[in-house]
Amino acid sequence: MAEDLVAEIEALEEKLAEAKSAITRRFIGQERVVDLTLAALLCGGHALLIGLPGLGKTRLVETLSTVMGLNGNRVQFTPDLMPADILGSEVLETAADGSRAFKFLPGPIFCQLLMADEINRASPRTQSALLQAMQEKSVTIGGETRTLELPFHVLATQNPIEQEGTYPLPEAQLDRFLVQIDVAYPDRKTEKDILLATTGTEEAVAHQVFDPATLMAAQHLLRRMPVGDAVVEMILDLVRAFRPGDPSASARVRDTVAWGPGPRAAQALMLTVRARALLQGRLAPSPEDVMDMARPVLVHRMALTFSARARGEDLGSIIDEVCGTLEPSEAAA
Repeated sequence: MAEDLVAEIEALEEKLAEAKSAITRRFIGQERVVDLTLAALLCGGHALLIGLPGLGKTRLVETLSTVMGLNGNRVQFTPDLMPADILGSEVLETAADGSRAFKFLPGPIFCQLLMADEINRASPRTQSALLQAMQEKSVTIGGETRTLELPFHVLATQNPIEQEGTYPLPEAQLDRFLVQIDVAYPDRKTEKDILLATTGTEEAVAHQVFDPATLMAAQHLLRRMPVGDAVVEMILDLVRAFRPGDPSASARVRDTVAWGPGPRAAQALMLTVRARALLQGRLAPSPEDVMDMARPVLVHRMALTFSARARGEDLGSIIDEVCGTLEPSEAAA
């Protein structure tokens, strides 16, 4: 590895450590959630945060906006929200001389960090309004394509599907999220720290560490980070092991998985393992990074068969089982 690349990676690792420290002062005790969210931003992708209300998902996104120096907007998704409420619309405006012309009023999607709060409370039609923006970083309104400001990231929060008044996200949109992040209840010690930190007269204030240009430079640097052949082979082995029609799929996968992850999942793993290595202060990803990122990258890109759902099977557990059987030596062979 060239010396200048090593120096750039080490400098970025120091900056990431500072950003993580600034975030965890306000979002207490959920280091795994913070790491995965930062990984999504480093990879230039979007993240889906799943958890019950009141677990700090909104607070996390607001803090990220400040620390990463991004222009952020928040949209509260509701059943009556329309696509134009997100994208914007054209209105007929009358000038002082009496002439009329259409004027475009941009919606909240024209930002750098969009928080789509409770995204599964909106109708599928409104959810799909984000598809083009998430994939192409542009939107088409009134026949005109408008480019979004870069970098552009969507951090969506979602309530569990079992709650009333929610709509499951379509598979095509789920695949656009780089990672799914499960936000769980804090343990007792963490909850005590949260109580003491948030119910006094003063709260920790986040400070800016990155800016848009620095973040985009970090995203470019991440793609220059070398990945060993053993890690590449493990990524391929892992993704293909979850496709029921692939010869490498186990009987367990063929019996429980209706469809598996596509090539976009392998691309996501290739990026996120680099991000995890950066966040842990290493110069290159390892097979352990692949195992660690498998669940957040793959779980929302797969579906159970009807019989597996009836038996109460869990995709996360199946991913963990398959990862446990895949040894680094097999991939390197």
